[in-house]
Amino acid sequence: MTAQTAAPLRTGTFAVISIAGLLGIAGAWAYWTTLGAITTRWSDDPQYSHGYLVPLFALYLLWLRRDRLQNCRANVLGLGLLAIGIGVRLAGAYLRVEYLDQISLLPAISGLIMLAGGWPAWSWSWPAVAFLAFMVPLPHSISVALSGPMQSFATTVSTFCLQVVGLPAIAEGNVILLNDIELGIVEACSGLRMLVTFFALSTAVAVLIRKPLWEKCLIAGSAVPIALASNVLRITLTGVSYELFGKEIGDQYFHDALGYAMPFMGMVFLFLELWILKTLLIDGPKETAPLPPAQRGDANAVSMYRTGQTSRREKKPAEPAAEPTPEPVEV
Repeated sequence: MTAQTAAPLRTGTFAVISIAGLLGIAGAWAYWTTLGAITTRWSDDPQYSHGYLVPLFALYLLWLRRDRLQNCRANVLGLGLLAIGIGVRLAGAYLRVEYLDQISLLPAISGLIMLAGGWPAWSWSWPAVAFLAFMVPLPHSISVALSGPMQSFATTVSTFCLQVVGLPAIAEGNVILLNDIELGIVEACSGLRMLVTFFALSTAVAVLIRKPLWEKCLIAGSAVPIALASNVLRITLTGVSYELFGKEIGDQYFHDALGYAMPFMGMVFLFLELWILKTLLIDGPKETAPLPPAQRGDANAVSMYRTGQTSRREKKPAEPAAEPTPEPVEV
């Protein structure tokens, strides 16, 4: 009976994979130019150099959740999602907004998955599809709008940190005056590059760990303070190196090296956050069922457990004491 029920599942899964493969090839052909523009941005813009890892991690999520891919059936709701993706792409072409064209990949992929496997396939794949949003570059207007406040924050807090360590730092606009040295906090130093990378990293960690939903949201949202703290630490260490070794040596050995070290700083902050949450939040005691007598090691209880006797032996009623014989009375 087991072999008879297993065969249809294997056949159904193979059919779903075949249909999904054909639809995937058609979708890749339709979005070939869009995918080419995205990969070109990954190569040219260091802010999105992590984009090459995003599809690989999405495939890893699909592999981890492979047990959910069961009893799949085609669902016509996939046509609706596919229509939404096509509509967003047409709107992007009409308005000449490249971001709309690229982000339309997500509803289009969702529609193809729903069309091939229905709700079971959607339940299996939606975290991976949602994570693909990190491979799409942000619009230029949003990048400019975010970089300005982040530049001001980095300048102000870094100046304060340099003053705390005893250096005569003064902030003028987005420039830190350190004696005769000027540290310009340009747009590339705003920390926006690391913000996007840390959002992808913290979200990946939140998806992988087994924690309540609010802890996952907290870890994913911590990308903002982690990116800001890492950038402030980088600028502060750069200013200290300029003061100790001079601007020429600081530019040659410390400026770029500290920039490359920012992802590792962010990972240290992220693991520190996980350690704090693990230390402060203690799981409650788990209720365990009483062990059977066979696992308690009580031989007497084991024998009575097997024979159905009670744990206490029934005591026999005590026999009545013999009455003393009367002694003869002398007359």
